[in-house]
Amino acid sequence: MLTFEETLHLHWGQVFKVRRTLLHERTEFQDLVVFESETFGRVLALDGVIQTTEADEAHYHEMLAHVPILAHGNARDVLIVGGGDGGILREVVKHPGVNATLVEIDPGVIEMSRKHLPSLSDGAFDHPRARVVIGDGAKFVAGAAETFDVIIVDSTDPHGPGAVLFSEAFYADCRRRLAPGGIMVTQNGVPFLQPDELGHGWRRLRSHFDDVWFYVTAVPTYLGGLMTLGWASLDPACRRQPVESIRSRFDALGLKTRYYTPDIHVGSFALPRYIQDLMAE
Repeated sequence: MLTFEETLHLHWGQVFKVRRTLLHERTEFQDLVVFESETFGRVLALDGVIQTTEADEAHYHEMLAHVPILAHGNARDVLIVGGGDGGILREVVKHPGVNATLVEIDPGVIEMSRKHLPSLSDGAFDHPRARVVIGDGAKFVAGAAETFDVIIVDSTDPHGPGAVLFSEAFYADCRRRLAPGGIMVTQNGVPFLQPDELGHGWRRLRSHFDDVWFYVTAVPTYLGGLMTLGWASLDPACRRQPVESIRSRFDALGLKTRYYTPDIHVGSFALPRYIQDLMAE
């Protein structure tokens, strides 16, 4: 039986039964694998770590996109750093009047997604309100003159090409690129197994933003329990929007989602004690 074993954690892991391998290649930046699994449909792995699957990608993409945009309430320009599979871009352009700029360092990820995981982007790469830039996201943010209402950092874990996207210098540059009232959200790992990732993110973000917190989502293939998404905003009121306001904005857009709801949006900011303890440390 052909299997794929994830290599993210030293002492705990998960194994997928593979129906067939669709692609396995070494890009300029990383080892890239796409395979069909028995349970999760098509699966993307980079450097031995599961990035997304057809079955549970909405748990991640919808929460990373809709929470900041709906909390902001008047976003017009959104920057996506990373996200070459197109899932975040797909969700962002669902918001009428929102322009999206996606900066991806590895063109191989975009090419792979177009060919082998087309449901993730669902045509978003060619959307008239989408701009795709092939380049280093950290350098783009450092050198950009434009500002954004929302910045979404859809990164890999803090190693390889994604490591710089967890640095304090990068967060400082993002702060400068945010328009008044802007919000930045980040991928911050699974704190039950990656406590240092959350702790480092907490301390570095707090140095540059008025309101820093985390919110959670449950992604079955991100092993180890709840996943944290970092929240950093210039307006503390955005995080404290009542569910009635979020529901009014959501209903007005007529969004169709698989995981996100306004109630989950508000409830996701209520953190388990062990995560709050990591922030206290």
